[in-house]
Amino acid sequence: MCGIAGLFDNSGAIRESDLFNIGKQMVIQLTHRGPDAGDVWLDQQSGLVFAHRRLSIIDLAGGAQPMVSSSGRYVLTYNGELYNYRELRRELASRGSTFRDASDTEVLLEALTHWPVDKALSKLVGMFAFALWDREERRLILGRDRMGEKPLYYGWVGNSFVFASEPRAFDEHPGWQRKIDLDSLALFFRHNYVPDPHSIFQGIYKLPPSSYLALDYEALNRRPDNFSPFAVDDRVSRFAPTAYWSPHQIPMSAPNTRLTESEAIAELKQLLRGTIKDKLVADVPIGALLSGGIDSSLVTALMQEASSSVVETFSIGFESETHNEAKHAKAVATHLGTHHHEMYLSGDDALETVPELSSIYDEPFADSSQIPTLLISRLAQRSIKVALSGDGGDELFGGYNRYTWGQRLISLRESTPEVLQRGYRSLVQGISPQTWNAIGRSFGMFAGSHRAVPMLGDKLYKSIHLLGDKDFLKSYTSLISIWQNPLALVAGSKESA
Repeated sequence: MCGIAGLFDNSGAIRESDLFNIGKQMVIQLTHRGPDAGDVWLDQQSGLVFAHRRLSIIDLAGGAQPMVSSSGRYVLTYNGELYNYRELRRELASRGSTFRDASDTEVLLEALTHWPVDKALSKLVGMFAFALWDREERRLILGRDRMGEKPLYYGWVGNSFVFASEPRAFDEHPGWQRKIDLDSLALFFRHNYVPDPHSIFQGIYKLPPSSYLALDYEALNRRPDNFSPFAVDDRVSRFAPTAYWSPHQIPMSAPNTRLTESEAIAELKQLLRGTIKDKLVADVPIGALLSGGIDSSLVTALMQEASSSVVETFSIGFESETHNEAKHAKAVATHLGTHHHEMYLSGDDALETVPELSSIYDEPFADSSQIPTLLISRLAQRSIKVALSGDGGDELFGGYNRYTWGQRLISLRESTPEVLQRGYRSLVQGISPQTWNAIGRSFGMFAGSHRAVPMLGDKLYKSIHLLGDKDFLKSYTSLISIWQNPLALVAGSKESA
């Protein structure tokens, strides 16, 4: 990964030399995202600074950023990788573009300057977050990939418009105060993370996936009284991002044909093979984070199939058998013939990483996987520079049980008389969630561990809310909520969309 940052301030409150120094300090804040190189670019006349940290993956000798176009009109700072950059390069070359290096950075720069921004973005296949400055029109464009794999924060600090891969870069601005946004805190308690476009900090937002934000010089020069990407008084905010793609387009534009199961499997296999092959384009060693589950095992198998060399795989094991997946990962690695690395840790080893988490993750999120992900990444870093994993498989292929039992509960609600629903609610609420959880665990003690029902009380209480909400969106919100009434936890907050 790389790191990008920048700020615009033409108010005169920050001297030119200080603006450049802020950019240099932003680079230092993001060093962990790009240990190979870093640089700063300054537009003295406009009061704009771009900062970049680089993790070199493609064209190790070229691709230095921030990158200025051959005409000198455009400047780009970019984090990510374009998997179809070779095809785009050929298309752009046929239209008269010339290239100075073999990087995907220059291909992105040429694409954004050759086509309108929405057309250029629709052609990109990859993961990215970028900022593009048009020196002639004095216009700033921020963009993010379709699925939001690469982060991008933006907002106002004093009279400065700022953006960065991580909010920690804003620490270098003299006006940054790190005030917590209470509405976002309430969202965190509901979801265990802060959903976009919100961020945990006041005045800072996340650019949503599959969108871009184009700001002219007038918008950049004057901070709005009520800065927000949302509509204000039924008027569209000039800071509202523009969507260039939506996942809803896929089923809506799909041909009206029905595939047999075997045809669907064959097509999916072809798509997965092509996707994994694209990810192997790099000038540095690539490996896989292997847990032994379906998703990471499938990714590793397709990697080994497409690779001309033995794939490096990495797993973390724990001494406790109830938390140890390493034996499954090792069995998969042996079957596939990968060069496997594993590290066994104790509970104390895992706990030692906890004090580091707040300095590693700029925003709070309560996912227990952050600890093993950190540990396995450190293990892999010793041998490789890029790693593929199975993250995202559950979301794409319905791997979470809420996708199945949620629909069943909704169907049950429609067919069950209200008197029976009231009886069920009374029965569940007559016992505390903690007691129900203990009952669920006891099933494993008396009927075998495979019969245990983890967090039974939480599930039963969640089902009450699901049965009580007649609106589908409200039902689904109840289903995915960690805390059903977060406003009761955060005084003075209101819950935004």
